[in-house]
Amino acid sequence: MVTKTESESPGAPLSRDFFERDPVVCARELIGKTLKWDGCAGIVVETEAYAEIGDEACHTFFRPSARTFVASHPAGTAYVYLNYGMYWLTNVLVKNPENGDRGFVLIRALEPVEGLATMRERRGREKPRDLCSGPGKLSMALGITGDHHGSCLVGAGSSAKARGFFHAPSIAVIADRRIGISRSQALPWRFLAEGNAHVSVPFGRVRPA
Repeated sequence: MVTKTESESPGAPLSRDFFERDPVVCARELIGKTLKWDGCAGIVVETEAYAEIGDEACHTFFRPSARTFVASHPAGTAYVYLNYGMYWLTNVLVKNPENGDRGFVLIRALEPVEGLATMRERRGREKPRDLCSGPGKLSMALGITGDHHGSCLVGAGSSAKARGFFHAPSIAVIADRRIGISRSQALPWRFLAEGNAHVSVPFGRVRPA
């Protein structure tokens, strides 16, 4: 468990130990943090947790390459993949060294706060609500692609002032079903900033596949 210190004041980068925890805990606590990427930034308002073991919706359940990725990279590494051959989705690897729990946190939505002009150009949309209200949208808005798969998002390797996650004031969080999966649907492992207009699907609106 991460203990609050002076370095966790708003604007300070998240350290690797933030991601050395259970995927569900990490997904919940990423809500309200800020993701910065080359001049653009957004507040994380929606995430989903995926567990390496026992979660049929996780890539590690059916992709040997995902299992290799988990084994060979440290916590805080970007796991970026192409969804349906169309959209890059941005995840961060989490690994708890104490109990062996490992997996991914999918960043599902951001509330844009910096670089909106660049985001609008990349997305071809004007309204802030349309820029990052979904995992494919936010990757496009930030300029994240498969070239960033395996990038370090913490510490010296993160381009700390340009890319990575940063502390911000805490906000209220609620849990809901994950989206767009056909397995392990009942797990309430999607986390949202309560009442935020920038989430991809509002609380209670997800229909089981």
